[in-house]
Amino acid sequence: MPFSRDQRLVVLDRDGTLNEEPEDFLRSADDWTPLPGALEAVARLNQQGWRVVIASNQTGLGRGLFDVATLNEVHARMHKLMAQAGARVDAVFFCPHAPEDGCDCRKPLPGLLQQISQRYGVAPSQMLAVGDSVRDAQAAVAAGCPAHLVLTGQSFKHRDGSRPEGLPPDVLIHTDLLAFADAVLQAPPPPETQP
Repeated sequence: MPFSRDQRLVVLDRDGTLNEEPEDFLRSADDWTPLPGALEAVARLNQQGWRVVIASNQTGLGRGLFDVATLNEVHARMHKLMAQAGARVDAVFFCPHAPEDGCDCRKPLPGLLQQISQRYGVAPSQMLAVGDSVRDAQAAVAAGCPAHLVLTGQSFKHRDGSRPEGLPPDVLIHTDLLAFADAVLQAPPPPETQP
């Protein structure tokens, strides 16, 4: 699928995709640990003109398990480590609701991806969505984004070749975020469009 240079946007899930999957939630900024190769993957994408944003369920906010200040501290650490690796995330979109709140932004629903599409003026079909869970892929498909699954975090157990139950059929699977970035960057360039 051709992507124009000014519309190349990657939407990453956070926990289990970019950083180690926490047992329940990140309790402090010190708990945020990037997965091996993940920051390099973002840096490579940035260097080739891809903008990267995050779309993340943050159920702990809705349940009162942590507050926005803690979330901001986690993201400050994330941005600092990104910068040290020559990588950049343009924005973080998150769903602050608990599952019982009935919102439309909690993945597997497509609300967060729709918000990103509207904010950036990029059609969902021009956004690559990457996550480590079936619900990440389901949200991408529901929004109309090309969906990618990385076998880290919740899907690490599927490195044995098994397919996650409920995974939509056209989702592309990669070992990790670095493998995803390599696949995207090795794809043939889009054809030149005629005026």
